[in-house]
Amino acid sequence: MIARGEAARQESGVGAASWSRFQRKPKSFLKLILLGFALVGLPLIVALINSAFSIDRLADQSRRAVYQAAQIAHGSRLLTDEIATMERAVRQTHILGDTSLLENYFRAHQKFESTAASLFELSSHTEQKKLLEQLLSLESSIFGKVSAIQQSPEDLRDVIGNFVPLRDSARTFSAVGYALIEREVGEMQDMAGYARSTVGWQLLALIPFAILLAFVFSVRIARPIRQIDEAIRNMGQGELSKAIRVDGPQDLIYLGERLDWMRRRLLKLEEQKTRFLQHVSHELKTPLTAMREGADLLAEGVTGELTAEQQRIANILHSNSVQLQRRIEDLLSYSALQTEKAALVKHQANLAKILDAVLQDQNLMIMSKGLRIELSCPELIIDCDEQKIKIIVDNLLSNAVKFSPAGGCISIGTSKVGEIVQLDILDAGSGVDEADREKVFEPFYQGRRVLDSHVRGTGLGLSIAREYALAHGGNMELVQHTGNGAHFRVTIPIRDPEGSS
Repeated sequence: MIARGEAARQESGVGAASWSRFQRKPKSFLKLILLGFALVGLPLIVALINSAFSIDRLADQSRRAVYQAAQIAHGSRLLTDEIATMERAVRQTHILGDTSLLENYFRAHQKFESTAASLFELSSHTEQKKLLEQLLSLESSIFGKVSAIQQSPEDLRDVIGNFVPLRDSARTFSAVGYALIEREVGEMQDMAGYARSTVGWQLLALIPFAILLAFVFSVRIARPIRQIDEAIRNMGQGELSKAIRVDGPQDLIYLGERLDWMRRRLLKLEEQKTRFLQHVSHELKTPLTAMREGADLLAEGVTGELTAEQQRIANILHSNSVQLQRRIEDLLSYSALQTEKAALVKHQANLAKILDAVLQDQNLMIMSKGLRIELSCPELIIDCDEQKIKIIVDNLLSNAVKFSPAGGCISIGTSKVGEIVQLDILDAGSGVDEADREKVFEPFYQGRRVLDSHVRGTGLGLSIAREYALAHGGNMELVQHTGNGAHFRVTIPIRDPEGSS
């Protein structure tokens, strides 16, 4: 009790230490998932933001360029119109001799200067500004001449010729404006192509990077889950010797430590169960031996002649005591297997003699059910633990006798296949239910088809027989076949695989 209490305190101390570590390092599985999503999505978010800024810059520049192009085109047209208006006013004044017609010239002049000033502010290219300055200079020269001779219409003839270079300058300015617009459009197209190329390269670089990050975090997330799943599966299959270790976030590490604590507890319970089976088996074996010997003496008539009814009761006692002894020996064998005490003592043995000995031991049960034995067993010498092989055959044969109907047939055959001896035992019973085929070799498993009997089996016979077959380097299997009954097959190497030969 003191040792058990000390162990409990140690285990609770481990749990407290684990919980303390978990509280000091509050990393969690949820935080790992959120971090993974953040890191995977961050490159794509950066690419999207960069693309949005590039598109916004391109749109803003396009808007400015379009507005500027429209204003310059409109202004160029206005300049041309005003030049035409001024020239027409001067010509009309010269031809008609009416100086009042020059008012149209002066109004057009004012509009020309206003439009030129607006274009000068809009123009961002030096070439356009130089052309505008040249255009203003020519128009100012004409304006000065018109202002000087506005009272002499006949002198305006010489001024009319000055409008030709002014029109040419206006057309040149308009052509240069359109050329600059086309160049601006080309630059915007180049910028759009560069932005498109930049976004494409960013996606080509960031998508594989995001996929790589997603893979890394998937592995990081899946590994502790896989470790926990493997640990639970191992515990479910009774594999309790391997320690449980879980990597990853602190809460999953803590869960792994609790699973390992559960594994240690189950291992202790398994050890206690094994010790209990050993003690109970030994305690039962001693009084049962006395009961069997007494039943043997009664059945043999040592104590006196028995009546038919007494002889039948003595035979029943003898038969059931034999079965009980076998069940106790199964428990002892299972306990030995669990504690790894079932070491094999191998030597050469004749398999046919082992079969004969087992048949003699079970002859009474075979005769009481009126069973027929079909035996085909040539002389085969194998390296084995004769006692363990006898237990294998005894468990299989007793199983076949128990499930065979009265008057049925049990077929026993051995053969040599290469360096392997193959033992087949078939009965004529109801067979193994399809749902039991995967569990028939599990310890303590009784199956769905259990016969009514005074003494029920322990469900250990097939499990022990298979463990002994595996210990010899062989195997035992339930063979699928057509017809009634169950077909068990045992394979044993002829020579000891661990021997020197």
